[in-house]
Amino acid sequence: MIRFERVSKHYPGGSRALTDVNFTIERGSMVFLTGHSGAGKSTLLRLIMMLERASRGKVMVNDVNLSTAPDRMATLVRRGTGMIFQDHKLLKDKTVADNVGLPLLIAGLRYSDIRKRVRAALDKVGLLDKENSWPLTLSGGEQQRVGIARALVGMPPLLLADEPTGNLDPALSRELFTLFEQVSEQGVTVLIASHDLDLIRRMRKRVLVLSGGRLADDIPAGDHP
Repeated sequence: MIRFERVSKHYPGGSRALTDVNFTIERGSMVFLTGHSGAGKSTLLRLIMMLERASRGKVMVNDVNLSTAPDRMATLVRRGTGMIFQDHKLLKDKTVADNVGLPLLIAGLRYSDIRKRVRAALDKVGLLDKENSWPLTLSGGEQQRVGIARALVGMPPLLLADEPTGNLDPALSRELFTLFEQVSEQGVTVLIASHDLDLIRRMRKRVLVLSGGRLADDIPAGDHP
């Protein structure tokens, strides 16, 4: 599903975000990505989304080399990828249902199909009863679940999350990670960047550890102290 082959990313002026990173993530896996602030986690996710290009090496997603793919491929790549952010990025003047359905509206689906998929996505994250609510009336955990529903509504094969529990308490964080686990069990590949080491250990999933832009460790699922 995802393969990095000697991937490096550097910026003008000599700053290096990633150096010779190698790993493979199989389809349907749930994998955590961790490391200190500035270790390169967000850059790695941006490469998978084609928001940036590798300076060297291959970023392979579904056997497509994103490092050399034409720019027009970016839209297709992003349609096949659900992205979840720490700050939700919800539109405050749209209802929960409208926020979740926005990617489908942009894609040009019929209203009846959008409504059906939106309700299914909200049901999956336990928020079907909030479909007509406004984002500002929801708790932080509920807003984050709306973001997850929006990422899932297009039924993408790949789900990326960048520090999705950064503003949540431990109980809500565990609840969201369990939700990600359920999504993965349905065949979706899930890659989560997170600082929450205690919770990551308890989940007992594979962990990729970045340090100074290099892959410092690759801890197999279940192999945690």
